[in-house]
Amino acid sequence: LYTAPDSCEGRCGEPFSEEDECHCDPECGTRHSCCEDHERHCGPHGFSSSRDSITDRELLELSEQLYGADHNKARPGDIALNPQHLAGPDETGDKQDRSPQPLYKYVNEELFSKPTYASFIKLLDNYQRATGREEEVTAEELREQEHFLQEVMRTELMKILFVFLQGKNRYSSEQEFVADLKEMWFGLYSRGDGERDSSGFEHVFSGEVKKGKVSGFHNWIRFYLLEKQGAVNYFSHNFNGPWDTYPDVLGLQFSWDGFYKEVGSAFIGCSPEFEFGLYSLCFLARPGRACHLSLGGHRLSVQTYPWTKS
Repeated sequence: LYTAPDSCEGRCGEPFSEEDECHCDPECGTRHSCCEDHERHCGPHGFSSSRDSITDRELLELSEQLYGADHNKARPGDIALNPQHLAGPDETGDKQDRSPQPLYKYVNEELFSKPTYASFIKLLDNYQRATGREEEVTAEELREQEHFLQEVMRTELMKILFVFLQGKNRYSSEQEFVADLKEMWFGLYSRGDGERDSSGFEHVFSGEVKKGKVSGFHNWIRFYLLEKQGAVNYFSHNFNGPWDTYPDVLGLQFSWDGFYKEVGSAFIGCSPEFEFGLYSLCFLARPGRACHLSLGGHRLSVQTYPWTKS
C-alpha cells in the first residue's frame, strides 16, 4: 500500500527529482536511471497507472487543505513561548544550557480535554524509551491505540486525507486505511538485536534514547508535559518560524533526564491529528525521501525513513 523508495509502484509519471534513489518519469530510460520494476509497473501493460501517483503539486495543495482543516489547533492566546537563546551552528552540539527559563511560559490545558488530545496523551506513557528493550503491549494499551484511531478518524482533517488516498487507489475502504495506520504507527519493529523495541509512534511522538542520545521526540505536547514535570530541560533553539499563527515550527536543543537532543524539530500548537495525518501522508507518498509541503503559504519538508532492517 506504500512503496519502497526503490520501486515505481504508485510513482509512474512523477516528475524527476535528484533526491530519488531511482526514477519513474517518462525519460528515466534515456538516462538509465529507472527503478528495476519500472517496466512492470509503468510499461504499456503495467499495473501501476500514472494517475495514481501523487504529484508534488498535489502534496502542496493537500497539505494546505489539511492545514486549513486543523480545527483543534491552538489559538494565539493558548500558548506563550519563551525561546530565549538562538544557538548558532557551532553551539547546537556543545550541550550548554543557555536558556535559564522553561520554553513554555503558558499553555491553555483546556486543549487537552479535546477528544483527540486526551486519547493521544494516554498513549505517551506506553513506551520504554531505551532501544534494545522489548516493548510489552497490554490489552489496555491496545484499547488506547484503537480509541485514538477512532477519535482522529472522526475529524474532518483525517476524512479529507482518506478521501484523497482512496481517490489514488491506495485504499478501498476507511477500515482498510485505519488497519494500515495501526500497523504503520503502532506495529513493533527492532532497532537492535531482534527485540521488538520500537514503533513509529514511539519514535516520532514519545521519543527514544539510543546510544545515550535522544532519538525522535518531535511532539510539542509531549515536550510541554515533561518540561512541566521537570524531566526535560530546554537549552536553546536554532530555528524559529516564527509564523503568525499555529502551528509554528521550532528547531531546538534540550536534555531529557540527562540525554541530549542536538537538533530537534517540532510543530508547535497543532492538534495530534494534524501531525498524525501529515506524517502519514508523507510516509505513503514519499517513503525514504523529502516530502515537500506548504502550510499557510510557508514551504517546508518532512523527511521520511522506511524501516527495512527487520
